[in-house]
Amino acid sequence: MPHTAWPAELIQEQVYPLLPDFTVEVLPEIDSSNSELMRRARSGQHEATLLVAERQSAGRGRMGRVWRSLPGESLTFSLGLSLTPKDWSGLSLAVGLSLAESLHPDIRLKWPNDLWLEDRKLGGILVEASSMGGRSHVVVGVGLNILAMPAAGLNPAPAALTELLPNLSAAACLTRVAWPLVQTLLQFQTKGFAPLQNRFDLRDALKGRRVHTSDGQHGLALGVSSGGGLRLQTELGVQEIHSAEISVRPFT
Repeated sequence: MPHTAWPAELIQEQVYPLLPDFTVEVLPEIDSSNSELMRRARSGQHEATLLVAERQSAGRGRMGRVWRSLPGESLTFSLGLSLTPKDWSGLSLAVGLSLAESLHPDIRLKWPNDLWLEDRKLGGILVEASSMGGRSHVVVGVGLNILAMPAAGLNPAPAALTELLPNLSAAACLTRVAWPLVQTLLQFQTKGFAPLQNRFDLRDALKGRRVHTSDGQHGLALGVSSGGGLRLQTELGVQEIHSAEISVRPFT
């Protein structure tokens, strides 16, 4: 496979005016880009870093799920920043919105952390945070399918960005999404999710559909609140779900 020319220098130049210590690293293989940046944060390394993993041997999704990552087939990276927002609620929604808006109008967002194309998973987000000595550090992990992947028992099979953008490479995808994502995180720190609520609403894959949750609830999805919670109309009234440990699926 030919060597990938990653846009590290371009992204660093874009980010420099806001984050002079920002660096972009590309590793040919690592267990998990999120795990690596979390290890660094716990050891006191809090520099703003974008870490791209061409291959992950132990990539992680939400709730401990495995995220498959091979060179050229997907884009997997983690972004670590020191952030001190007043409210962390809705951060994964803000990240998903930034990615979707940078990529294509047809990409939808499934609460709380998935990108969808025609009800098929296109990408996922894993947000982790650490706090040491009064300093908060967040690591945002992103996995996006560039090429079509084997279903591997999944029904439906995952979606791929090349269905929408046939010539898109992992490096070109990173060029599209990295700088807007940094901007989104810095804006989230001061303004939270509320200013993004209406834009998320336009891409909400669940709103207006009957859904069921992994903790046994079912009802009509009413969209997300200004605090990033999923609003669900149930027999007991409107419930607002905030826990990212709860999975939500539409009834087919």
